Amino acid sequence: MPKKKSLTFIVEYPIIVNSQQERELEAKFNSGFRLLNAVQSEALVRMELVRNSEAWAEAKKLTRKIKDKNGELISNPERVKAFEAVKKQYRFTDFDLQAYATIVAKNSVWIWDNLDSQSIQKIGTRVFNSVNKILLGKAKKVRFKNNRSFSSMEGKQIATGIRVDRKTETFVWGNIKCRLIIDWLDPCEKHGWDSKWKYARIVRRELNGKTRWWVQIICDGIPYQGRPNTQTKDATVSIDLNISNVAYVSKDKAGLKPFADKVPTFEKEIKTLQRKQDRSRRTNNPDNFHPDDVVLKGKKKGRKVKRKGQIKRGEKLDWNHSINYEKAGQKRRELERRKTAYAKSQNRALANEVLRNGGKHINLENVSVKGWQKRYGKAISAKSPGFFQSELIRKAASAGGVVHKYSTQKTACSQTHLDGKRVKKTLSERVHHDNTGVVMQRDLFSAYLGLYVNQEGYLSVEDARQGYPGSEPILSAAWTEFQQRSSSKASPSSGLS
Repeated sequence: MPKKKSLTFIVEYPIIVNSQQERELEAKFNSGFRLLNAVQSEALVRMELVRNSEAWAEAKKLTRKIKDKNGELISNPERVKAFEAVKKQYRFTDFDLQAYATIVAKNSVWIWDNLDSQSIQKIGTRVFNSVNKILLGKAKKVRFKNNRSFSSMEGKQIATGIRVDRKTETFVWGNIKCRLIIDWLDPCEKHGWDSKWKYARIVRRELNGKTRWWVQIICDGIPYQGRPNTQTKDATVSIDLNISNVAYVSKDKAGLKPFADKVPTFEKEIKTLQRKQDRSRRTNNPDNFHPDDVVLKGKKKGRKVKRKGQIKRGEKLDWNHSINYEKAGQKRRELERRKTAYAKSQNRALANEVLRNGGKHINLENVSVKGWQKRYGKAISAKSPGFFQSELIRKAASAGGVVHKYSTQKTACSQTHLDGKRVKKTLSERVHHDNTGVVMQRDLFSAYLGLYVNQEGYLSVEDARQGYPGSEPILSAAWTEFQQRSSSKASPSSGLS
């Protein structure tokens, strides 16, 4: 039986490193990502042996769910044992990959000298968790790391290996001892410091072209609950998502808010840097590209357009990058980091607003944001509705709320009228004109109907029709606020205030 997971939260502190300590940390991270790639390569081989074995195919034929003594559906224990037996047979388990990581590290004296045994074992666990998702159908592939994408390492317990010393307020890893920067006036940081610790993690980030280091302490319990903005309401709220806005409706509050309002996309600046990098790379690596050619464009294929040569495929290429290329890459990564950080910060605040004003018991349409990504592309990247959805669900569950996802096919909230009829709309129709004479913003009306979806996933139109007169004032107020916000953005003077 798997261990019951206890509640955890993370508190983060920046650390001060000198040049010598930074070189030692970089060497440890360099060892870590090379070890991870070696273990991951072996794990993929073992995973394929498990997936293609006859025993695995036989285990998949067993009944997935059975009823227990109380008549509730549970996972079939025989099926679970059969899967575990196949994994043990081909040595694809957490324990086996930890052992393999230790063997690889010992054979490479350089890795063994840089890393402690616990961080080595944790890399084995990290690889198993990622590759096992492919076996379970939760992921399609795993990526191998390079020195830039490998950004964190962690231990298994707080007493040894990667750790934090409470008395001296320092981060300790082998011979490295770095002082922490702690804001004792911040109640969140103080709450994390006073809590029970499980283990520690060191994180490396690139900020404005420079490397910065943080220590994350994984604590037992729940995070600090004293801030007014993070309080939750014990009520039911219905959520309706689209690519740029979220509508929420409860019994006494409604809102229509934008995702990541005024997020800086930096499109022009990023495109300029990308073109600069492409010119530099083509100039310094002419042999890695095919010759330029001319293609015919237009309906009649009469317009000649010069097309740059594509990168040669099917052979290993050596790349020579200039200093200007690297500087442009640093500027581009910084702009992308700033854009992502702003969007995440705004969407976290929006999730807190929904839980504070609406409630922590959520009715939510089961929509696929990945499907939106294929259609809308950069709009999804800038607004991040998927991140907002995951943060909202996580925060609601942490606060003890219940999240109920219902099918869009059963309910069709965007098409349903209060008389029970369904009428399809185009995506451009943002106002709902109901057959009963009601006129309301489309997303707000869909979120209102979501309040009357039961646990079986069916919409009670009769209850929605009877309750609408009492909810119309708050829906109208939310729509008016949204219109005022939109008009202020569109006005020429809005940027000068």
